[in-house]
Amino acid sequence: MRTQIVIIGSGPSGLMLGQLLHLYGIHAVVLETRSREYVLGRIRAGVLEQTTVQLLERAGCAERLHREGLVHAGVEFCFDDRRHRIDFKETVNGSVVIYGQTEVTSDLMNARANAGAESFYEVDNVVLHDLDTVAPRVAFRHGGKNLELQCEFIAGCDGFHGVSRPSVPQKVLKTFERVYPFGWLGVLADVPPAHEELVYASHERGFALCSMRSRSRSRYYVQCPLEDSIQGWPDQRFWDELRSRLDTDTADRVVTGPSIEKSIAPLRSFVAEPMRFNRLFLVGDAAHIVPPTGAKGLNLAASDVAYLAQGFSEYYAHKSMRGLDLYSPRALARVWKAERFSAWLTSVLHRFPDQDGFSRRLQLAELNYLTTSRNASASFAENYLGLPID
Repeated sequence: MRTQIVIIGSGPSGLMLGQLLHLYGIHAVVLETRSREYVLGRIRAGVLEQTTVQLLERAGCAERLHREGLVHAGVEFCFDDRRHRIDFKETVNGSVVIYGQTEVTSDLMNARANAGAESFYEVDNVVLHDLDTVAPRVAFRHGGKNLELQCEFIAGCDGFHGVSRPSVPQKVLKTFERVYPFGWLGVLADVPPAHEELVYASHERGFALCSMRSRSRSRYYVQCPLEDSIQGWPDQRFWDELRSRLDTDTADRVVTGPSIEKSIAPLRSFVAEPMRFNRLFLVGDAAHIVPPTGAKGLNLAASDVAYLAQGFSEYYAHKSMRGLDLYSPRALARVWKAERFSAWLTSVLHRFPDQDGFSRRLQLAELNYLTTSRNASASFAENYLGLPID
């Protein structure tokens, strides 16, 4: 089988790239090791930067987002038993949209199906060949048959544990990593949110976040030790712990209910350089991970897609490699700014195991400065809403 581009991974980045390429008249095939149902069942981020919204609009997949998404013009920081709001409209005249990654994936998946674009789900034994040539190949097994796709380029959108990054020779790739000594215990529940905007809480007992997926479905998190297990966190313990880390007013507004999903996620910062090896391009989590504190994961993947789609468009329209040659440096420049912001916000809001009283006072001073200085608030808002895709 032949195609112009093979996209490995059918998460939001792979599907978004596939949809844009389809609109550009470029043929691409998507390969995914999991089933459609599994992909749609993954619970992930829900804060979309304006640049991500614009990319979904360009892909023709933003109608439901605009109908059901929640536009937020600010966030609240909770510390010292008080909430302190940062107003996005007042500081940088912007906003974010709350719309779950599952919904983004569903919209993109439906668009691909409606376009009749080719996808293979539940594939295994995926192997990348001839990456150092102008005619790479992807071998895989599907439906009990061994198949092979001959192509011109490969987009590795298959996440941190996928096959794309390990296919790059180790001598070529340089990696940078920071692993945090705690995790996030997340609970999804069909209860109304405790607040109309996100609340980030920094407390002596640890970090907490009040988020939502809709006006009737909430997503809450509390910082917990990495060695904790889900079995050690029955619902009532979670709700009690969440309330203990919030200001009194927000805690009183928390509506409890049975969890419909509960998980513990480790936090890490990770970057692989470069994001290109000859005809293979790494996209999203295959190349970089950020702690979820800054809500950058999905949005960074979307900006990668924007750069790469532009490069492919230039190549097939004008036979110019310029955009593809610039992909890695352009993407990495934005990645490292997001890594900086996410690591900083994580360090300010979380309780670290070796933290002493002095360090805690510095955190509180930083939060106080952030929420009382117009310049500091504007800097935060500029980064939180997403830097331009230049």
